[in-house]
Amino acid sequence: MEYNDFVTSIKDNEPPASLSICLKALWYDAKGDWHTAHNSVDSLDDADACWVHAYLHRKEGDIGNADYWYRKAGKTRPTLSLQDEWQAITKALL
Repeated sequence: MEYNDFVTSIKDNEPPASLSICLKALWYDAKGDWHTAHNSVDSLDDADACWVHAYLHRKEGDIGNADYWYRKAGKTRPTLSLQDEWQAITKALL
């Protein structure tokens, strides 16, 4: 799936079935459903899930928790806007 197709799918009621769990989490986040997004990656510990988890806690404003998940993902907290970070993660995972 291309990035623009992913963004277009956000208007739909359900995420595309072919998306990974991490991309589904980002899809739900874009829909304004932070809790479903967070629950999607909360029990996962691979690097991609940790990156999404970190972003979600940064968005929530829980910076200490976000930094923990960034470290687990092998990343540092970016200085990008949340929107730019969402886009960067989405493009990397697609």
